[in-house]
Order: sequence, then structure tokens, then C-alpha cells
Amino acid sequence: MPETGLRSAPRFSIVVPVYNVQGYLRECLNSLLAQDFTDFEVIAVDDCSPDGSGGILAEYAARDPRVLTVRHEENRGIGAARNTGVDRASGDYLLFLDSDDTLTTGALRAMADRLAGADDPDLLLFDHVRSYWWHAVQPSAARELLAGAGSEVFRPAERTEFFQMFAVVWNRAFRRRFFVDNGFRYTDGLYEDALMVYTTMLTAERAVCLDHACVDYRQRRHGNSMKTPGRKHFTIFEQYQRLFAFLDGRPDLAALRPLFFERMVSHFLFTGARESRVLVQDRPEFFRRSAEMYRRHKPAGFTPPPEVDARQFQALERGSYRLFQAGELMSRTRKNGQERLRTARGALSKRASDSFYRKQLKRPLDPHLAVFSAYWNRTPSCNPLAVHDKAKELAPHLHGVWVVREDLADTVPDGMDHVVVNSPRYWEVMARATYFVNNVNFADGVVKRPGQIHLQTHHGTPLKRMGIDQQQYPAAAKGMSMRKLLARADRWDLSLSANQHTTEQWERVYPCDFESVDAGYPRNDVFFRTGAQDVVDIRTRLGIAPGATAVLYAPTVRDYQVGYVPQLDLEKITRELGPEFVLLVRTHYFYGQDPHLQELQERGALIDVSRHRSVEELCLAADALVTDYSSIMFDYANLDRPIVTYADDWETYVRSRGVTFDLLSGRPGDTPGAIATDEDELIEAFRSGRWDDEAAAELRAAFRARFCMWDDGHAAERVVSRVFLGNQTLAPAPLPFAARTPAPSPREAARIVAGAAPVPAGDGAPDRTGAELTG
Repeated sequence: MPETGLRSAPRFSIVVPVYNVQGYLRECLNSLLAQDFTDFEVIAVDDCSPDGSGGILAEYAARDPRVLTVRHEENRGIGAARNTGVDRASGDYLLFLDSDDTLTTGALRAMADRLAGADDPDLLLFDHVRSYWWHAVQPSAARELLAGAGSEVFRPAERTEFFQMFAVVWNRAFRRRFFVDNGFRYTDGLYEDALMVYTTMLTAERAVCLDHACVDYRQRRHGNSMKTPGRKHFTIFEQYQRLFAFLDGRPDLAALRPLFFERMVSHFLFTGARESRVLVQDRPEFFRRSAEMYRRHKPAGFTPPPEVDARQFQALERGSYRLFQAGELMSRTRKNGQERLRTARGALSKRASDSFYRKQLKRPLDPHLAVFSAYWNRTPSCNPLAVHDKAKELAPHLHGVWVVREDLADTVPDGMDHVVVNSPRYWEVMARATYFVNNVNFADGVVKRPGQIHLQTHHGTPLKRMGIDQQQYPAAAKGMSMRKLLARADRWDLSLSANQHTTEQWERVYPCDFESVDAGYPRNDVFFRTGAQDVVDIRTRLGIAPGATAVLYAPTVRDYQVGYVPQLDLEKITRELGPEFVLLVRTHYFYGQDPHLQELQERGALIDVSRHRSVEELCLAADALVTDYSSIMFDYANLDRPIVTYADDWETYVRSRGVTFDLLSGRPGDTPGAIATDEDELIEAFRSGRWDDEAAAELRAAFRARFCMWDDGHAAERVVSRVFLGNQTLAPAPLPFAARTPAPSPREAARIVAGAAPVPAGDGAPDRTGAELTG
């Protein structure tokens, strides 16, 4: 198990087991490294995580010597990961933090002060809060219990009320010598927390409480192993068998056996009643195992306490599954399940009210039929179009059909099969297709059938907040139903990503059960497959004069504004930059045609490209990009051409929409080039040459490395291989940056087409010959 980082002898050793949490891991680590009490080490154990978590850990370990990373060469489970962390720990106290949770501000300082004031007890019990994905925060049930303990130091075995606390290891700190000298080790499987909590508390001689919420316990909508049904929940019997074996060796604790028997039985009842844990077909066996444990460990003279359902205890004692099913808890669960079924059937009936659609849903799926759509059923474009075209080449057995609006049907290229929304054939293909590809979401009325595969390609890298994060920004979430949004995202099987930042964001803000496909954006393949003649031809079609410097201005939409409101005096910009520059202006597709832009175009001041069919062509034609917060910057960076950020309303945008990183920080990786915050500064950036100087190039290189990591011209090939051909391993692997050759810049393309010698390659890039660029 290779290690990185530095060792020390700190006050706290914080053990963080890591597996498939790339969407949450940064928040977890940031919450640790931001603590004002700094005498700690973080031991992050990568349990052979298949996602990008290992890379995130390496990044943090390189940045902060307090972060020690250890990697398991095979997945061994959370218990083994915690054991590995304990083996590497050197601190006075052990803390166990799950990698999707966080420490609250000031948590370590509060713990350190409480421990010092109590002369280093064996255990410290502290409070927590629960944070839900819809941003509600709930205090724990132990708040009053912890507050009532005050500064008292007590022996836990003599204070049984503390065994009613949430039995998890992350709401307590363990003195390391106490933990190690008593030989405590985590066991395999689920419910290992309860065993560790009970045995350590029964062994500890001195414990104290802290009335401070130290952990923010994230309630994930999906991805929590405790909410995933299956046979793994049967390990609960092994864990409690170990607990009673421990009690058998401690006759001095005999008086506590009824307490732990009741805790065990209640835990069995709680677990067995939940569809999210035990499958319906497994419940008879779960009941049988529970009854066996009941009879095996029932203390003499035991009677159920008044706060529990005695009927359920009686059913287990008798071994009567029928009586068990008739109990109040199971009855309530069954009623809830029936109500959900009725609701689902009613929704299906409403969505499929058309008898034709209902009939089509009964027909078998067509394994060769794939449905494509882009931008709410507009003209074929973006990632879905690139995937469609590559599928025709690599998976010719598939038949692709595009979904378009009726008013845009005549814009579909000749020979491309398509259906109009809500037409009879539309409902037929939606019912029978096996594959669905979209860069937004299909309509709510579309029923996803078993066997259908949905690929969400998205249409940008998120600078702005998306998904459930939008709940914090009323302007962004106006008119949005988060319930419906997540119901649509629940249909995704695969989610496409262009970079690690995007993957982490999608997995966090869309808490649904999809798999990330880290392949790059297929729409960007064209940036690596376009030759010099193509670049020259595109500029000619757009009307860009030979030798002119074309600047593409592409601002994004503002949630706090109604309609298109220009952020720039475009007439002034074109006048001040002079005739050697030509401005290409593309407004966001949410906006209609702007009369003022048309007027400026008629006067020759600029070229309005708002309705041009291909954003990619505009990028290829441009010598530079000016944008604000649009995701076009991440795509354009693949071309390694200058990017100028015009951010005159950054603070307003951040407050109204929220951002995932500080675009204006000036730090490598955050900022793609020169920055301007007003019109005069933007004009100066071009006049002075700042838009394309060495400093801008260095920033652009770091930005490319962060956000163009998987874009190399082969993204569509990887997507088709994974989605349509069933190849789990994406191939070919992304090329290193030195081996990537983007399309030539307009000036370079003009020289090549004119027959001039190729420009020598720089920064390790291969020479660009005419044959390579036009082949």
C-alpha cells in the first residue's frame, strides 16, 4: 500500500475512508483543512476507489503535509479502511469521518478544549446535525442529553442513557492508546459502527460529553450503502453475535444484557421493515434469522419495555412470520408501499392517457433504435449530434431518430430521420427505443422502461451552480420544481463529463443513481479534426476579411435580468478596436433576435452570429474569445487560443446564481487569460496586447490542463464504445496534451493554405504540416 505525505505526532488523527465519493470529497477535506485548530493529521484511505477520488487525495496531499494518503490495492470495505487508518495514526485521539460528511467550523477547537479540561478521557461524545440534499438542517436527538452532561466525567457502562445515542463512530473521539491497547478492530460488512460503539463504551473507564455539533452528517438522496437493499444487510446478525460474544466474556456486565438485547431486537425490526434495506423476497429469511437471535440471546425474565411494540417482540419469540406481518410496523410499511404503487400507477395512467402510447409500451424494445435530442428538441447539435454521427460510423446496426419541435422540423439536415414531438411516431419511438441521448432532459411524460438506457451528455462545464445547488439562489430556481428535476435525472443511466471538475459537480448536485462516463465532450472533437482549409472556408462563409482578427463575443444568460440586456456598448468596442478587428456576436439561445444587433450588422460594425447553426464553427473561425461566465470558455480552451474574461457584474452574478470556483482569482487553473471588468479595460486589453501575451498564455495552459483533460478528438469514439458497443473500458485513452494537435489558428491556417512553411511547434506540440491539418 503506497503512502504519500508526512508523519507527525498531532493531537488528532482523522481517519477518512474513501470510496466513490468524488462529488463530496473536496468539501470533506476542505472542512478539515479550514479548522482553526491545526494540530491534526488526516489519514485518507483510498479503498481502491474506481472514480477520481484517488486523484483528489493526491492533490490535497501535495498541497498540505497534514494529509497522508494510503491506497488499498483492492476494495476491502469501510471497516478495513478504518483499520488501515488506525494503523497509520500517531495522534493522541482518533476521529473517524465519513468522506461525504464534513466537520463544522470550530469543531476541532471545541474538542481539544473539552479534552484538555477533562484530563484526556478515553471517549469524547459530541453532537452532530443532519443536512439534507434540499438544504434543510436538522439537529440531532442527542442534543439535550449531551447538554445535560455538562462537565461530568463518567463511566459509560454506568450511564446507560448514553447508549441511546446514534450508534455511529463519527460522533465521538477515541483516545488512541485506549483504542489500540484494547485491541479494537473494525469488522467486515455493514453495521460495524454499532459493534464498535457498544464495545468501546462498555470498556471505557472515563468519558465526557461536548455540547457542540461537530459533524455535518450529509443525507444523500442516492449512494448511501445503508439505503441500498440487498443481502449485505444480513451482516447485522453477525455484528450482534459478536457483541453478545463480547458480553459473554464480561460477566461483570450481565446486568446490561437486557438493554443490549432490546437494542438488538429493535435494530432488527427497524432494518427488516425498510424496503431500502431488505428486499421483499428476503424478508421471510430475515425474520427467521432475527427469531433465531431472539431465542438464542433472550435474557431470563426479559419483558419488552413500554416504548417498543410488544407484538413484534412476541412474533419473534414465537417464530411466527404471519404474526410479524400483521404487526403495526409491517402493516404501516405495507400501506406506504401500496400507496406508492397507487401513486405510480396513477402517474403512469396520466402520462400515458393516449391509448396509442399505452399500446406501444406493451411492445418489445427495439435493440437497434436510438433516440436523440438537443436543447429542448431544437435542431440537431451539440454532443448528441457528435455521438449520432460517430455511431453511424462505429455502430451502423443502430438506427438513430431525432426528436424536434414542429416549427423546426424543416431545419433537420436531409437524410436524417426525425419525429415531431407528440406525433404518433414520436410516441412509438419513445416507447420502443433502447437508447436515449440528450443534452437536457426528455419530457416528463416519457416513461422509462426496464432495459432502456439514457445517456445525459450535458452541454457545458459548470461554472455556475446547478441541480440542487440552485435551491439557494431564487433567481436561478424561479419556476423550477426540484422534485421534477430530480425525477428526470433519475432516468439517467450514464452522465457524460469533460473533466474531473464536472464529474464531481454532477455527482453531487444531481444525487441520482447514474454512472459517470469520463470521456470528454464529443462536440469538441471537431477542434482536433479540422484542417487549415476548413478554417479558411468557415471564415469566408462568415464574411470575415482576410487578415482581420476575429473576436467572438459570447455572453451567457443572466437569471436576474429579463430578456437580452447587452453588457457591452458594442458600437463603441468596434470603433475603439479599429478596422483590423472584427466582432462576432452570439447572444444566448434563450434570447430572440435582437434588432439592435441586426442594425449594427447592416452598418458593418459587427457580424451577428446568434443564429449560426454551429457554435463550434464560430470558435474555429475566431482568433480570440471574449465571454463572461459562459461554458463556451471551457470548449474554446481546447483550441489554445486567447480567452478574455469580461466580468462587469461578477459580484451580482455570484450572489444571484452562485459559482463553483473563482473565475477572477487570477490563479492558474481558475482564470483562462486576461480579465476586464469594464469596457475601457477590455479595450485596453486588446490595444496593449494583454489579451495574447505570455502571462495570458500561461494562464490558458493551466486552464486547459484542468478543464480539457479528456478532450482530445476521440471523445465520441469513447462514448459510442461505452454506450452502444458495451465496452466498459473507454478506448482509446485520452492523449497527453503534448500529443494533441488542435486546429490551426486562422492566421496559421491562412499561411498553410497559401503554401507557406508550417509554423514550428512550440511547448512540445508536434509540427503542423499541411497534410496533417487537412487530412
